[in-house]
Amino acid sequence: MLTLLRVRNLALVEEASVPFEPGLNVITGETGAGKSILIGALYLLLGERADTSAIRAGESQCLVEATFHLADPQAVDAVLEESGLDPCEGGQLILRRTVKAAGGGQAFVNDAPVTLPLLKRLGSLLVDLHGPHDHQSLFLPARQLDILDTYARAEKERAPYAAAFDQWQALLARREELSRDVGDLAAQIDLLAYRVKEIEDAAPVAGEEEKVRAEQQTAGHAQRILELGQQVVQAATEDENSALATLAPARKALEELARLMPAARDWPDELRIHTDAIAALSGAIQRELSTLDSDPARLEWLDQRLATYDKLKRKYGPGLPDIFRTLETAQARLKDLRSRDQQKAAVQKEIAAAETQLQALGLALRQRRAAAARKLAPAITTELHALGFGHGAFAIQLAPAEAPAAAGLDKIEFAFAPNVGEPMRPLRAIASSGEISRVMLGIKVVLADADRIPLLVFDEIDANVGGETAQAVGRKLAEAAKKHQVIAITHLPPVAACGAHHHAVRKSVRDGRTHTQVVTLDKPARIEELARMLGGRESTSVALRHAAELLETARKP
Repeated sequence: MLTLLRVRNLALVEEASVPFEPGLNVITGETGAGKSILIGALYLLLGERADTSAIRAGESQCLVEATFHLADPQAVDAVLEESGLDPCEGGQLILRRTVKAAGGGQAFVNDAPVTLPLLKRLGSLLVDLHGPHDHQSLFLPARQLDILDTYARAEKERAPYAAAFDQWQALLARREELSRDVGDLAAQIDLLAYRVKEIEDAAPVAGEEEKVRAEQQTAGHAQRILELGQQVVQAATEDENSALATLAPARKALEELARLMPAARDWPDELRIHTDAIAALSGAIQRELSTLDSDPARLEWLDQRLATYDKLKRKYGPGLPDIFRTLETAQARLKDLRSRDQQKAAVQKEIAAAETQLQALGLALRQRRAAAARKLAPAITTELHALGFGHGAFAIQLAPAEAPAAAGLDKIEFAFAPNVGEPMRPLRAIASSGEISRVMLGIKVVLADADRIPLLVFDEIDANVGGETAQAVGRKLAEAAKKHQVIAITHLPPVAACGAHHHAVRKSVRDGRTHTQVVTLDKPARIEELARMLGGRESTSVALRHAAELLETARKP
């Protein structure tokens, strides 16, 4: 259960710490005092989107914090441990969230930073919050199916059905993909086959283009290269006045000099190193010249090979990696298109098997729903009788849907007849918001037996009702509070009187600023508050007496 709600700098609330107890906790206050600020704080703690305009004027951020004491923290602990967080210690769980005026904020669970999706996931295990605008959700078939499935405890049937539905949808999408954007299949195959053949016939090789281009450049200047090379060889080694011939006398002189002068001992070797280098260079030049090919046929091949590379790059990419990628893509696409008929047949076979499985799982889910509907409808009818519909009737109409959907094979309609002799009509056809409020409350009370969520929050569930109906609503909230902690914001004295614990939201002006405070009321203060609700701002003796009577009446079984 929720034991404490702290709010700081949210709307008109500068600072508030509101304790909550087991049973029915009611919150009252004048219109505009800020009762719904507390509900807004809970929405923030449940991971809902934050509006920075709700931060108190002049403040840099707001803070909301809720402390829960969980009698059975097993489900919450499982989520925490799955997220790498420590389990609750002693069943205590603290949710905290800050929202900054500049944008952004932080969320914490037991002082550990968490994401908003995790906060929302935990909130779904802790709080069922029903606001003034949630009545409309009751008209939605998807919401009605969720309600029925919750009551039926149909998770074991619905989860495998949902997985099978997703698989079936994926197969349908694959079939559509195989049939989409193919156009003229034969033309596409011809184009791709030509592209593959062109690249494969060209047989490009990494690094070859550079080698061919270098050889072509050399071959194009073969005559001049031969002339220059021969000049170097002759001048270095072959002419009678070549470098080697010129150095021969010097070598002999150095050898004799080395015998006569110890300091010249290494000079012949040093000269030999240079003459050997000249000889080696001459040999290398001769070998390289011997490889020159000035054959016109070879030159033509080099030109054609480079033209092939240039053509491939113009058509399929600026570089060789692009050409290879084009080839791989075309080969894969060609293989895909040539096997389209086989793929379609295989996918169609998978679709048939998936549809068979989907039907089987959907029928199992339908059976579970039908059995639950036979119990849920009369149970809600009983609750509606206690809520002022003495002869009202509630029905759940299940029928096969035209096509499988994510939630099953069924379409659903909640139907309601408020009075004897009236036909069942879809719930969405009921015009009175007061009637819808009571129907929603009746559903919530019935679901409370099947629901493990510890806290139910109602924000003006009693809207547009009054008199004996208001008393019935209050008693029904008190009844639900026997199995769940309940927080109810109300503007009706009979409902407020049914609370086991009462908080009043009060607005005041101090130092030119509006402040909202939340006060926990004792019995005398409750009588004063109920009298205010009965008779306006001034609590008259009649209103006080009536308020006391309301409290006494509410205590009676």
